[in-house]
Amino acid sequence: MAYKDGSGSRLSGRLRSGDLLHSGLALSVLLGFWCVSGLEVSTGKITVMEAMNGSTVLIPCTYSSCIGIQRLYFNWHYDDNGTMLKLCEGSIAAEGAEPRFSVYHERVEFVGNSKKSNISFLLYNITFADEGDYVCFARNFKEKNRNHSATFTLHVVDQVVEIDNTLTTIIVSVVGGVIGFLIIFMVVKALVVHFILKKDDKNKECLVGSSAGVDNTENGHTTAKGTEAKGTPKA
Repeated sequence: MAYKDGSGSRLSGRLRSGDLLHSGLALSVLLGFWCVSGLEVSTGKITVMEAMNGSTVLIPCTYSSCIGIQRLYFNWHYDDNGTMLKLCEGSIAAEGAEPRFSVYHERVEFVGNSKKSNISFLLYNITFADEGDYVCFARNFKEKNRNHSATFTLHVVDQVVEIDNTLTTIIVSVVGGVIGFLIIFMVVKALVVHFILKKDDKNKECLVGSSAGVDNTENGHTTAKGTEAKGTPKA
Protein backbone atom coordinates (compact mmCIF):
# COMPACT_ATOMS: atom_id res chain seq x y z
CA MET A 1 0.00 0.00 0.00
CA ALA A 2 1.39 3.41 -0.92
CA TYR A 3 1.18 6.32 1.45
CA LYS A 4 2.45 9.88 1.71
CA ASP A 5 5.08 10.79 4.23
CA GLY A 6 4.39 14.16 5.83
CA SER A 7 8.03 14.61 6.80
CA GLY A 8 9.00 14.16 3.15
CA SER A 9 6.70 17.01 2.14
CA ARG A 10 8.19 19.24 4.78
CA LEU A 11 11.69 18.31 3.60
CA SER A 12 10.83 19.20 0.00
CA GLY A 13 9.45 22.53 1.18
CA ARG A 14 12.67 23.25 3.05
CA LEU A 15 14.73 22.37 0.00
CA ARG A 16 12.67 24.72 -2.14
CA SER A 17 13.11 27.48 0.44
CA GLY A 18 16.88 26.89 0.48
CA ASP A 19 17.01 27.06 -3.32
CA LEU A 20 15.11 30.34 -3.29
CA LEU A 21 17.46 31.73 -0.66
CA HIS A 22 20.54 30.76 -2.67
CA SER A 23 19.03 32.22 -5.82
CA GLY A 24 18.31 35.48 -4.01
CA LEU A 25 21.86 35.69 -2.70
CA ALA A 26 23.29 35.02 -6.14
CA LEU A 27 21.06 37.70 -7.65
CA SER A 28 22.15 40.19 -4.97
CA VAL A 29 25.82 39.47 -5.68
CA LEU A 30 25.26 39.92 -9.41
CA LEU A 31 23.40 43.18 -8.84
CA GLY A 32 26.20 44.40 -6.56
CA PHE A 33 28.80 43.52 -9.19
CA TRP A 34 26.69 45.29 -11.81
CA CYS A 35 26.55 48.44 -9.73
CA VAL A 36 30.31 48.41 -9.01
CA SER A 37 31.44 47.66 -12.55
CA GLY A 38 28.89 49.84 -14.34
CA LEU A 39 29.56 52.85 -16.54
CA GLU A 40 30.73 55.99 -14.78
CA VAL A 41 31.78 59.42 -16.02
CA SER A 42 33.89 61.87 -14.04
CA THR A 43 34.98 65.49 -14.39
CA GLY A 44 37.99 64.93 -12.11
CA LYS A 45 38.79 65.60 -8.48
CA ILE A 46 38.42 69.37 -8.97
CA THR A 47 34.88 69.96 -10.20
CA VAL A 48 34.91 73.76 -9.85
CA MET A 49 37.31 76.02 -11.75
CA GLU A 50 37.93 79.76 -11.82
CA ALA A 51 39.14 81.16 -15.16
CA MET A 52 39.87 84.63 -16.48
CA ASN A 53 37.58 86.36 -18.96
CA GLY A 54 38.83 85.91 -22.52
CA SER A 55 40.91 82.80 -21.81
CA THR A 56 40.56 79.24 -23.13
CA VAL A 57 39.61 76.48 -20.70
CA LEU A 58 39.47 72.71 -20.81
CA ILE A 59 36.17 71.26 -19.63
CA PRO A 60 37.18 67.73 -18.61
CA CYS A 61 35.31 64.43 -18.63
CA THR A 62 36.41 60.78 -18.71
CA TYR A 63 34.45 57.53 -18.75
CA SER A 64 35.14 54.08 -17.28
CA SER A 65 33.52 50.65 -17.28
CA CYS A 66 34.94 47.41 -15.91
CA ILE A 67 33.14 45.31 -18.51
CA GLY A 68 34.03 47.54 -21.47
CA ILE A 69 31.98 49.69 -23.83
CA GLN A 70 30.02 49.18 -27.02
CA ARG A 71 28.24 51.91 -28.96
CA LEU A 72 28.92 54.41 -26.20
CA TYR A 73 26.87 57.57 -26.67
CA PHE A 74 27.93 60.83 -25.00
CA ASN A 75 27.01 64.51 -25.00
CA TRP A 76 27.73 67.83 -23.29
CA HIS A 77 25.08 70.31 -22.15
CA TYR A 78 25.34 73.77 -20.64
CA ASP A 79 22.79 74.62 -17.95
CA ASP A 80 21.51 78.08 -18.93
CA ASN A 81 19.27 78.91 -15.97
CA GLY A 82 17.41 75.61 -16.27
CA THR A 83 17.54 75.39 -20.08
CA MET A 84 19.94 72.68 -21.24
CA LEU A 85 21.86 73.81 -24.33
CA LYS A 86 23.58 71.01 -26.23
CA LEU A 87 27.21 71.82 -26.99
CA CYS A 88 28.37 68.59 -28.62
CA GLU A 89 27.56 64.88 -28.86
CA GLY A 90 29.12 61.73 -30.28
CA SER A 91 29.57 57.99 -30.07
CA ILE A 92 32.35 55.41 -29.72
CA ALA A 93 31.67 52.11 -31.48
CA ALA A 94 33.93 49.92 -29.32
CA GLU A 95 37.07 49.89 -27.18
CA GLY A 96 39.91 51.62 -29.04
CA ALA A 97 37.69 53.12 -31.74
CA GLU A 98 38.00 56.88 -32.21
CA PRO A 99 34.95 59.00 -31.31
CA ARG A 100 32.59 60.27 -34.00
CA PHE A 101 31.16 63.58 -32.87
CA SER A 102 29.26 66.72 -33.79
CA VAL A 103 29.76 70.22 -32.32
CA TYR A 104 26.91 72.73 -31.94
CA HIS A 105 28.82 75.71 -30.51
CA GLU A 106 31.20 77.96 -32.43
CA ARG A 107 33.72 78.25 -29.57
CA VAL A 108 33.75 74.57 -28.65
CA GLU A 109 36.42 72.14 -29.85
CA PHE A 110 36.08 68.46 -28.97
CA VAL A 111 39.48 67.04 -27.88
CA GLY A 112 38.50 63.60 -26.58
CA ASN A 113 40.01 60.28 -27.60
CA SER A 114 39.20 56.69 -26.73
CA LYS A 115 42.77 55.71 -25.83
CA LYS A 116 42.51 57.78 -22.66
CA SER A 117 38.73 57.30 -22.24
CA ASN A 118 38.49 61.05 -22.71
CA ILE A 119 35.44 63.00 -23.91
CA SER A 120 36.59 66.50 -22.91
CA PHE A 121 36.33 69.73 -24.90
CA LEU A 122 37.96 73.15 -25.11
CA LEU A 123 35.95 76.36 -24.75
CA TYR A 124 37.64 79.32 -26.46
CA ASN A 125 37.51 83.01 -25.52
CA ILE A 126 35.20 82.57 -22.55
CA THR A 127 32.91 85.36 -21.39
CA PHE A 128 30.90 85.97 -18.26
CA ALA A 129 27.92 84.43 -20.06
CA ASP A 130 29.79 81.11 -20.12
CA GLU A 131 29.80 80.88 -16.34
CA GLY A 132 27.76 78.02 -14.93
CA ASP A 133 27.38 74.22 -14.94
CA TYR A 134 28.49 71.92 -17.76
CA VAL A 135 26.98 68.42 -17.71
CA CYS A 136 28.79 65.41 -19.20
CA PHE A 137 26.47 62.48 -20.05
CA ALA A 138 27.23 58.98 -21.37
CA ARG A 139 25.21 55.82 -22.14
CA ASN A 140 26.66 52.35 -22.75
CA PHE A 141 24.75 49.98 -25.04
CA LYS A 142 26.83 47.01 -23.75
CA GLU A 143 25.35 47.51 -20.27
CA LYS A 144 21.75 47.61 -21.50
CA ASN A 145 21.99 51.38 -21.96
CA ARG A 146 23.21 52.10 -18.47
CA ASN A 147 23.91 55.85 -18.22
CA HIS A 148 25.70 58.25 -15.93
CA SER A 149 26.42 61.98 -15.76
CA ALA A 150 28.77 64.41 -14.01
CA THR A 151 28.82 68.20 -13.61
CA PHE A 152 31.68 70.68 -13.96
CA THR A 153 31.24 74.27 -12.72
CA LEU A 154 33.02 77.23 -14.34
CA HIS A 155 33.44 80.66 -12.72
CA VAL A 156 34.61 83.55 -14.92
CA VAL A 157 36.50 86.48 -13.32
CA ASP A 158 38.21 89.68 -14.47
CA GLN A 159 41.50 88.56 -12.99
CA VAL A 160 42.72 85.66 -10.98
CA VAL A 161 43.25 86.80 -7.40
CA GLU A 162 46.60 85.80 -5.98
CA ILE A 163 46.39 84.33 -2.52
CA ASP A 164 48.30 86.33 0.09
CA ASN A 165 50.57 83.89 1.89
CA THR A 166 52.13 86.48 4.22
CA LEU A 167 50.32 85.25 7.32
CA THR A 168 51.10 81.65 6.48
CA THR A 169 54.78 82.52 5.98
CA ILE A 170 54.90 84.33 9.35
CA ILE A 171 53.25 81.40 11.15
CA VAL A 172 55.59 78.87 9.52
CA SER A 173 58.62 81.05 10.39
CA VAL A 174 57.56 81.41 14.03
CA VAL A 175 56.87 77.70 14.40
CA GLY A 176 60.18 76.88 12.72
CA GLY A 177 62.02 79.30 15.00
CA VAL A 178 60.44 77.80 18.12
CA ILE A 179 61.32 74.28 17.00
CA GLY A 180 64.88 75.35 16.19
CA PHE A 181 65.23 77.02 19.60
CA LEU A 182 63.99 73.90 21.37
CA ILE A 183 66.44 71.73 19.46
CA ILE A 184 69.38 74.05 20.32
CA PHE A 185 68.24 74.19 23.97
CA MET A 186 68.08 70.40 24.22
CA VAL A 187 71.53 70.02 22.63
CA VAL A 188 73.09 72.59 24.99
CA LYS A 189 71.35 70.99 27.96
CA ALA A 190 72.66 67.56 26.98
CA LEU A 191 76.23 68.91 26.66
CA VAL A 192 76.07 70.68 30.04
CA VAL A 193 74.75 67.56 31.76
CA HIS A 194 77.47 65.51 30.07
CA PHE A 195 80.28 67.81 31.30
CA ILE A 196 78.81 67.99 34.82
CA LEU A 197 78.63 64.21 35.05
CA LYS A 198 82.17 63.92 33.72
CA LYS A 199 83.41 66.41 36.31
CA ASP A 200 81.62 64.53 39.11
CA ASP A 201 83.29 61.31 37.98
CA LYS A 202 86.73 62.95 38.17
CA ASN A 203 85.99 64.30 41.67
CA LYS A 204 84.92 60.84 42.82
CA GLU A 205 88.11 59.32 41.44
CA CYS A 206 90.19 61.90 43.33
CA LEU A 207 88.33 61.20 46.59
CA VAL A 208 88.75 57.46 46.20
CA GLY A 209 92.49 57.89 45.52
CA SER A 210 92.95 60.06 48.60
CA SER A 211 91.09 57.60 50.82
CA ALA A 212 93.24 54.72 49.56
CA GLY A 213 96.45 56.62 50.39
CA VAL A 214 95.35 57.28 53.97
CA ASP A 215 94.43 53.64 54.53
CA ASN A 216 97.79 52.43 53.24
CA THR A 217 99.67 54.81 55.55
CA GLU A 218 97.74 53.68 58.57
CA ASN A 219 98.28 50.06 57.66
CA GLY A 220 102.01 50.73 57.32
CA HIS A 221 102.19 52.16 60.81
CA THR A 222 100.28 49.28 62.24
CA THR A 223 102.54 46.77 60.58
CA ALA A 224 105.57 48.52 61.85
CA LYS A 225 104.24 48.46 65.37
CA GLY A 226 103.40 44.85 65.04
CA THR A 227 106.89 44.02 63.82
CA GLU A 228 108.47 45.98 66.57
CA ALA A 229 106.34 44.25 69.12
CA LYS A 230 107.23 40.83 67.79
CA GLY A 231 110.92 41.64 67.57
CA THR A 232 111.24 42.60 71.28
CA PRO A 233 112.21 39.51 73.36
CA LYS A 234 110.63 38.86 76.66
CA ALA A 235 112.84 39.12 79.77
